[in-house]
Amino acid sequence: MNGKMKAIVKHHRGEGAQLQVVPIPDVKDDEVLIKVKATSICGTDVHIYNWDEWSASRVHPPYVFGHEFSGEIVETGKKVTHFKQGDYVSAETHLICGSCPQCLTGQYHICENTKIIGVDTQGCFAEYVALPAANLWRNPENMPEDIASVQEPMGNAVHTVLNGDVAGKSVAVIGCGPIGLMAVGVAKAAGASQVIALDLNSYRLNLAAEMGATSTINAGELNPVEEARKLTGGHGVDVVCEMSGHPIAMDQGFKMITNGGRVSILSLPVHPVTLDVTNDIVFKGITVQGITGRKMYETWQQVSRLLDSGQVDVSPIITHHFKLEEFEKGFQLMNEGKCGKVVLHP
Repeated sequence: MNGKMKAIVKHHRGEGAQLQVVPIPDVKDDEVLIKVKATSICGTDVHIYNWDEWSASRVHPPYVFGHEFSGEIVETGKKVTHFKQGDYVSAETHLICGSCPQCLTGQYHICENTKIIGVDTQGCFAEYVALPAANLWRNPENMPEDIASVQEPMGNAVHTVLNGDVAGKSVAVIGCGPIGLMAVGVAKAAGASQVIALDLNSYRLNLAAEMGATSTINAGELNPVEEARKLTGGHGVDVVCEMSGHPIAMDQGFKMITNGGRVSILSLPVHPVTLDVTNDIVFKGITVQGITGRKMYETWQQVSRLLDSGQVDVSPIITHHFKLEEFEKGFQLMNEGKCGKVVLHP
């Protein structure tokens, strides 16, 4: 398809972004062109927008960023046979090599040559995006566009929570940004006996309660380790899902975990974190997991089924809708912590 489109461009190595008119991307033989219906802002996008140390070391402006979306296929490449024009899709955002040791053993989510849409390649904060057909996920026809656009980050929450048993266990979710809020709902749906949500932001703690948290702790007002231990009979929580990336919060997570517990870390601390490895990891005999992306495509099936069954309702998390041109309002709300998930509509 020839022509131009509106897109949010990370235009320089510094803070901010610009709405620009750029060429509609060409489609390779194994790709499709998608008309974006809804695209949501991720914490990674905020890192890129704010231009912190991580983004400065990873991304290379100018380019279109953004990676969470839903849309309709409007053009298919010559080799694409299992998707057609009009299909309603979202996408797995990890582009994998298929030939490294991890890929060859089915561990596609930790491909050593992974590239991420909207981080390492052109993204979806635009009217159109071109992607490999192999990365597409066909959405149910009745799924709202905004819900469909947040399946990718919900996959992060599902992978973090369900990468071990949670049924009948106490789960602490540290950091109630959008993915942390989804993790609360997933843990509750998976049968956790307690879901303890921790944050400094009262607005987001209220959203956590809506998502099913049995207890909320404002870490700026109460000692989170002491409170978590009180809620668990003094033993500590069975599972910690670390979503904040803050060094103090991360250390507190390791201090509140029970002996033999599991700490799953999805967050991306900007600086190295100091932990008491001897007392909080080794002597406790805990399991520590780094979580990246989603298991391809096991996690997508779990996400789709949890949403379709109604066991997890993410609609309370989607708090704001803006036109693509109003993207700065969305990033401002994300930086201020006065929102759940922000969805942009091209």
